[in-house]
Amino acid sequence: MTSAAMQERELPWWLVLIEGIALLILGVFLLAKPGMTSVIVVQFLGIYWFIAGIFKIISIFVDSELWGWKLFAGIIGILAGIAVIQHPLWSATIVGNTLIIFLGIGGIIMGGVSLYQAFKGAGLVTGILGVVSVILGIALLLNVWAFTFSLPWVLGILALAGGVATIVASFRLK
Repeated sequence: MTSAAMQERELPWWLVLIEGIALLILGVFLLAKPGMTSVIVVQFLGIYWFIAGIFKIISIFVDSELWGWKLFAGIIGILAGIAVIQHPLWSATIVGNTLIIFLGIGGIIMGGVSLYQAFKGAGLVTGILGVVSVILGIALLLNVWAFTFSLPWVLGILALAGGVATIVASFRLK
């Protein structure tokens, strides 16, 4: 591959810098005003779902393969988008709750798989990680509301750390 082709495939360093700055700003807002920022982020998610639902239905006319699933996904996206846009306060809570429930169930399933692998010979560390994953999954499901209300702070800290790491990476690209 030529040098010009490699440069075309790489992201410009300034684009990575902008992404890092945006993450940093989002992290600051999530930590400073978690409630308001969560509502705004979920509103953007609702708008995205609405627009994506419309495009999913339009895509049926471009490629009619699996048209039933595309129509179903499009309708669900539009309805979810409308519901989130019309009810911003409870939507932030419901989306947060749903995320915590999915994370809890995922933790239990992944932990169970790790425990199964450990008993099949994957090793003690795999078994320990499986137990920890199951315990965390159960803790999430038993305390959905507590974890939902702490979610903006956790995401804020992750966004700050990700923003700093992305900014550093952008200067390395430069």
